Amino acid sequence: MKFFSIYIPDSQTNPPRQPSAQHQQEMGAFVADAAKRGEFLSGGGFLSLAKHGAVVRRSGGASKVLDGPYVESKELIGGFAVLEYPTREAAIEGAKRFLAVAGDGECRTYQIMEGGGEGH
Repeated sequence: MKFFSIYIPDSQTNPPRQPSAQHQQEMGAFVADAAKRGEFLSGGGFLSLAKHGAVVRRSGGASKVLDGPYVESKELIGGFAVLEYPTREAAIEGAKRFLAVAGDGECRTYQIMEGGGEGH
């Protein structure tokens, strides 16, 4: 089963600071190990939404780009991953292992619907 996971760190800086070299190395080793086990399919971190992203909303058939501020800093997403696990429980254990490396915060993990609506 495939899962989409987002990481929301407890503390945010605006703009986000570059992680230390040691933290980058630890995260790189974690991702390499997860990829070797076939769990990590894709992922990455995000830069500041205000400077590097956009919010596009559609309502009543019209699209518009919204100006910030977008969300409270505690709600900013730090990164994402597409993961492969045999069960929901295994995905939860994977999120716990990730947080042990990433630090305080939360992972929101969603099973990806495949085919004809399975898991809906």
